[in-house]
Order: sequence, then structure tokens, then C-alpha cells
Amino acid sequence: MHTNQKHSPNPEIIRSMFSKVAANYDKGNNVLSMGVHHLWRKKLVKYSGAKAGQQVLDCATGTGDLAIEFKKTVGTGSVIGTDFCAEMMIPAPGKAQERGLDIKFEQADVTQLQYADNSFDICSISFGIRNVGDPVKALKEMARVTRPGGKVMVLEFGQVSIPVFGALYNFYSQNILPKIGGLVTGQKEAYEYLQKSSAAFPCKEGFLNLMKESGAYSEMEYISLTGGIAYIYKGTVK
Repeated sequence: MHTNQKHSPNPEIIRSMFSKVAANYDKGNNVLSMGVHHLWRKKLVKYSGAKAGQQVLDCATGTGDLAIEFKKTVGTGSVIGTDFCAEMMIPAPGKAQERGLDIKFEQADVTQLQYADNSFDICSISFGIRNVGDPVKALKEMARVTRPGGKVMVLEFGQVSIPVFGALYNFYSQNILPKIGGLVTGQKEAYEYLQKSSAAFPCKEGFLNLMKESGAYSEMEYISLTGGIAYIYKGTVK
């Protein structure tokens, strides 16, 4: 079994946690990652090979940052941002409009997407797949709505393996990050949960194994970001 069901995230708890943190989520992210998450998203769009005119679906879009990054690249193409927590998306349309970008935002669960097979050139999810009850099912669904030869892109935290940096980063993420996240958003428990979930979630080959288990991809690869704090995975859909 790829997951122990007892330890799988409970979708309703996750939804309620994110709806509480939603209003200050952007502020929290910028403080905690010192803005580096924006660079990671730019890198994901570049690594995906996105081109003008393509159709993109961004799952777990949150406040819309990755959907916005894709729209800048695909131009006349269409981008839909989805999240299963509607509250998280409240700031997203305004952020897109401020930048003069036309992006559709809709509520959707990545394990049961309401879109037809082969609808998109690229399907993405950033910092969301570790909060899904069944990540293999999510990887199958994302591939289903993506055309054969299209790309499924996943940006997710990993575990840092560089000795000294790893120890420092782990101390920061376990002890400092939840406190700052709590101060900025008033939701310390949410940041404690987010830290624990990234410390336990499979990364590198472990995550590629989940992609293999889905049986939906002909090729899978990844790149490491900022010393292994995060990884971008790219799957080519069968």
C-alpha cells in the first residue's frame, strides 16, 4: 500500500484549516519563504514547457499564484484555477484582475475533477498534493484531464538532505516557522500541521513511485529547488 489510511489527511479537517488561514495566507507565505516561492513557481512554468495558446488547469490553486504565472506565459490560452477550499480562492480573482489577466477560478476536488478527458495541455498542483487523502488518485485524475503527451507538474516540499543546511532548515521549519506563521495568521496549528505533513510526505524517488503506481505516465522526472527544500516533478501523460 502506498499510504497508511490512518495517516492520510482528512479532507474536511484540511478544508476547515485552510478556510481559517485563507485571509492571511499570502502574507504568511511571503514572510516564511522570504519570497522564494515565487521563483519556484516561475521555474515550474518554465520546466513545464508551457507555450502561448495552451490550456492549463491549476489544482489546489489557493490564492492563484501559479495560475497567474501560467497565464503570463500562455497569453491567449486559457487557465483555470481550482481549489477544494472555496475560501482560499477569495483573493484570487482580484489578484488576476489587478494584473490584467483573465483566469477562471472554480471549486474542484483534485481526486474528482469535473473536466472532460484530454481537456488540458498542462495540469499543475503546488504545495497541495501532500494534503490530499489519496495522492495516487489525484495523480490519475490530473493525467485523465490532460491530453496524451501533455504534462502534469507537481511542486511540493521535500526533506533536505544536505547535512548542516538540513539540520538548520529542519530546526527552522519545526520550531520557528509555525511560530511566525502563527503570528502572521493567528493559526499556529495550521502551520504546525503543514510542517509535519511536508516532513512525512515522500519526495524524490518516493514521489516518482506514487506517479508510477498511478500507471498514468510514460515519463517522470524531477528537479530539486533551494537545496532540496522543494522539488518540481514532471510527468508526461500516456
